[in-house]
Amino acid sequence: MSVCYIVSAGDCSRIDIDKNETDLIIAADKGLEYCRRDGIVPDVVIGDFDSLGYLPDSDNVITLPVEKDDTDTSFAVKYAMDKGYEKFVIFGGTGGKRADHTFANIALLSFISRNGGVGFLVADDYTITAITDSTIKFSSALKGDISVFSFDTVSHGVTETGLYYNYNNADVKNCIVTGVSNSFTGQESTVSVKDGTLIIYFSGNFSDCTIDK
Repeated sequence: MSVCYIVSAGDCSRIDIDKNETDLIIAADKGLEYCRRDGIVPDVVIGDFDSLGYLPDSDNVITLPVEKDDTDTSFAVKYAMDKGYEKFVIFGGTGGKRADHTFANIALLSFISRNGGVGFLVADDYTITAITDSTIKFSSALKGDISVFSFDTVSHGVTETGLYYNYNNADVKNCIVTGVSNSFTGQESTVSVKDGTLIIYFSGNFSDCTIDK
């Protein structure tokens, strides 16, 4: 599957991109600064550039108005979706000065998942993703924490295997936090949901898991 890599304006100390010929790299606003820092040339630059502080002078720039109903990162995702991309890896989508943008990007993972795609928010020590009516499988090499939350009022048929604490065909509500601070155990593990969307935080990289769409 071709990958759309998006570099956004949040915290971003590293960018781990192994670009194939059909992949797409988008710099969203100040993400352009991070790309230049790491010697990455984006295919497209998108934003209102309030974070970057100036309008880039290039023919691959899409300038957005400051007053709009979307974030720069969300616009970048929808731009790539229109071009047929279904897998998204977002750097700089967490942290930063505004926690609301982190939450917006978590909601964006839900949007991607509910539209048949796969999305990852990549931070220094953890990754956040979402699954809808599907299963995510984790490598046995993973160590550390995993937390699972419902992004629907109730997610039905939640099953977790190979973890320290496990569910079996449970209903998980978005108003409870019992899914926080689970742990990998050194064996292959899975999280699945029959009906609903789950937000999953885990210690590790996006390459350490696979999602059955």
